[in-house]
Amino acid sequence: MKEWTKLVIIVAVFAAAWFLPVGNERFMGAVHESLTLVRWYAREHVLLCLVPAFFIAGAISVFVSQGAVMRYLGPQARKVVSYPVAAASGTILAVCSCTVLPLFASIHKRGAGLGPATAFLYSGPAINVLAIILTARVLGAELGIARAVGAVIFAVIIGLLMHFIFRKSEAERAEDAPMVLPPEDGERTLLQNGLYFTAMVGILVFANWGKPGAGDAGVWATIYSAKWVVTGLFGAALAWFIWRWFESDELLDWTDESWGYAKQILPLLLAGVAVAGLLLGGPGGGDQGLIPRHWVEQAVGGNSLQANLFASVAGALMYFATLTEVPILEGLLKSGMGKGPALALLLAGPALSLPNMIVIRSVLGTRRTAAFIGLVIVLSALAGFVYGTLF
Repeated sequence: MKEWTKLVIIVAVFAAAWFLPVGNERFMGAVHESLTLVRWYAREHVLLCLVPAFFIAGAISVFVSQGAVMRYLGPQARKVVSYPVAAASGTILAVCSCTVLPLFASIHKRGAGLGPATAFLYSGPAINVLAIILTARVLGAELGIARAVGAVIFAVIIGLLMHFIFRKSEAERAEDAPMVLPPEDGERTLLQNGLYFTAMVGILVFANWGKPGAGDAGVWATIYSAKWVVTGLFGAALAWFIWRWFESDELLDWTDESWGYAKQILPLLLAGVAVAGLLLGGPGGGDQGLIPRHWVEQAVGGNSLQANLFASVAGALMYFATLTEVPILEGLLKSGMGKGPALALLLAGPALSLPNMIVIRSVLGTRRTAAFIGLVIVLSALAGFVYGTLF
């Protein structure tokens, strides 16, 4: 770093400290909301969401052959195979925009093409079967179906556009990649590896199974009442698989890779959560962020392109834990939000967040991250406008 750059940073920090509005009620409330959101995120998501995701990502890096990744998701893979595989892989994970990050980083590191990797990045939180069901139940079948169809189509379109925009650099990356030989037969069979990953995904999904609404019954409520039993069974199965099928050096490699993803992602994630809370408020959905909530409510009424774009941008910046976007959106709709902006927020919000953007940049770089964010925001706004016009 050059000396003048250091000077600019020091002056900027000093000026920020000098003019810090510590006596302003709105600012102090926003600071409180920021810290509240960080504490809530640490308590609700780090142990049950991120830790399992880090271990799954580490396992992908160590135990999934590069040949398998390249065959189905690599730059040279057939698009009719790679993009459906990427989208389908996301549908089985009931994860938020942050929990999907270590999984995305791991498949990209193993050689997945930019298109399939970003299709998976979008599909993980956006094509969330549980959230889509809840959307249909709470906000209406019409909006639930529109969300499901839009998310599936977007995952493929965004992936294809990312590949097209950066096709030259992707071609260079494919040329620079080492020749992938057919994977050698290992000690574990394909079935054993499948059971091992299924156990980890089962822990991630059922440990985070959402609480049903008051008066709800059926399969959802039944699974929730037994979530820890099911999670424990998956945990016991995983422990048995590890004991029977893995050598100590493999476990050390797995731990090292998982720790590497944790070091890369967790600090940026928590910093991003703090900034999101400062700007938009904490997990309670109050009006204590630096950006007043009623501004958002006033800006997303009707179905203009401006309202849809605002809803898309606001959703992209906000952090939504899995399933929480539905009750938040229910409140906004009651406050006068239009149907089109509602869909725009549903398509952009779960897939993006300020913390999520910061981490994506560390994996893809500034230009590719900006392109991914822009595609999600613009497509979500256009989809919302069309939906609001038709319905």
